[in-house]
This record gives sequence, C-alpha cells and structure tokens, in this order.
Amino acid sequence: MALIEIYHVVAADKPVKALQSIKEGMIVSLNSSSEVVKQNVTDAIPYGIAGDTKSTSGSAMPGVVAGWQNRVSDYFDESKASGKMTVYHSGGEFATDQFVSAVANLAVNAPLYAVDGLLSDVDTQSSGIVARITKAAGMEMSGVPGVDINGDQALSGDYALSANEYIEIKLLI
Repeated sequence: MALIEIYHVVAADKPVKALQSIKEGMIVSLNSSSEVVKQNVTDAIPYGIAGDTKSTSGSAMPGVVAGWQNRVSDYFDESKASGKMTVYHSGGEFATDQFVSAVANLAVNAPLYAVDGLLSDVDTQSSGIVARITKAAGMEMSGVPGVDINGDQALSGDYALSANEYIEIKLLI
C-alpha cells in the first residue's frame, strides 16, 4: 500500500503496461516490450520498486484510506496522464508495507526476494536477493500528532499483508 523514500539513487520514468494493478512499493519487472509490470513468474527478473500506483480500486499512498484519491479524474491511477511510472532502482533505502507476513518475523540484514511483486523470505520465483532489511517490522511515524509512537500517529498500512507494519530496506536491484 505504500512506499516511503528515505533516499534513492535512480528514479526511472518507464511506460507501464495497460491493465496492470501495481501498488506503490511493489517490486516490478520489465516485460519484453520494456513496459513496467508487477514482478511475477512470467516476468521474474526484478527491475526496481514502484514509486507510483496503477489501480482501479484504491489508493496506495502511505497512511491514507484506500478509497481516497488525489484527482478524481485519475481514479487511483497515478500513471494515467503520462502512461509512465516512477521506478526506483540501483540502490536506496525505503520503508514499505508490501511484504508477505513471514517477513515481519525477520531480523535486520535478512535477505529479501520478490514473489508476485511482494518482498518475501523465500525465493520461489528465482528473483535473487532484491533487498536486505535495515529495520525490522514495526509501526512507522506519520508526522501527525498522536499517541502511537513518541507523540506521533502511526501510518496505516496494507491490512491484508502486514497489519500496519512497515519494514525498512536497502534496495539491491
């Protein structure tokens, strides 16, 4: 549901394949037409991490309700106007909630792999190591006053995947 850029090396601007559903923070690949697609069995070689969302069902901005959208005309598709998506690659550090639940139990420096666009602890699609954990799963500060973390409200996360937990990673692709 979200990607928080701590720092990045390269932010590429690539055409995104039509009819894709990609959440910000997912691992993406390039298909044979050089279009961005969610990393999967067919397009298994990871290219980078999605910096935008292409969806028809909900926002993936950090800490916002899925039904919220920035521009009504785009209907949750941040790539609609240009047909392109920001993809971070060649390193950087990020916080994300796009990981399978088993990753929440991993320690710092654990290797992460890509499986169907999500960070995983098991390399079932032969993606190779795409990232390493730099901060174990936990709540992420939002910058809004609250009571969750040291006088700050925690960011909400992708409930289906990580129950409001984020990990911080060092991107290796």
